[in-house]
Amino acid sequence: MGFKDIKRAFPDREAKVLAIINQKGGVGKSTTAVNLAAALGEQKKKVLIVDFDPQGNTSSGFGIEKEELEHDIYDALLHDYPIEELIEDTIEPHVFVIPATIQLAGAEIELVSVMSRETILKSVLEGIKDEFDYVFIDCPPSLGLLTINALVAANALLIPIQCEFYALEGVTKLLESMKMVKARLNPGLDVFGVVMTMYDARTTLSKQVVEEVRKYFGNKVFKSIIPRSVKLSEAPSHGLPINMYARVSKGSLAYMKLAREVVRRG
Repeated sequence: MGFKDIKRAFPDREAKVLAIINQKGGVGKSTTAVNLAAALGEQKKKVLIVDFDPQGNTSSGFGIEKEELEHDIYDALLHDYPIEELIEDTIEPHVFVIPATIQLAGAEIELVSVMSRETILKSVLEGIKDEFDYVFIDCPPSLGLLTINALVAANALLIPIQCEFYALEGVTKLLESMKMVKARLNPGLDVFGVVMTMYDARTTLSKQVVEEVRKYFGNKVFKSIIPRSVKLSEAPSHGLPINMYARVSKGSLAYMKLAREVVRRG
């Protein structure tokens, strides 16, 4: 079954395009992209994930064999390859992925000389995004041209922040970049929400970090908190989202709860 065979939950609405972003690595961006999408899919929401990180972790998280791909998002950006032909089905029938491979790493340099280089992803997604309820853009851990493209293409940002020391380090720079893009290229851009990840209830540090982030972002922070979890770490190696790998685990339940909050926010 292909992506056009599944009706959207709200066919008269525009898709919510969310850049899942934090320029720090290892904060749970791909984990959130995969597992939040799968949880939304269970609620019959039609979700597209654009893997925009050359590491391709979101693609792997759904069991996509990157080595076997003839084309990926790089070809749509730089070679005018039809975007709809890149869409891959996943094990969750309402969730679809546009994969990335390591060749996307070259796009940062190649885009420099391209006209309207900041708006290419937005243009590429224009014809298909409203086929979906949600479009997630899993961003690389940097603030280069790929990330700027994601900020231009998105309606809003979903920011995972890990419950560790220096959690807010770099977030100020990210918000400055958001404001710059908002002023020059995407006036509607805003923060959709902040999700706390890798929470360890046994430590005072985790609790302090959550408190600090809530003071900084206020009600933008989701009530749902993603715990540090062995099952969450294991699931990608099996090419499965957590709700299919370990359905009753703490991580699975947390992402299901987060999905309900996301839907309530619109």
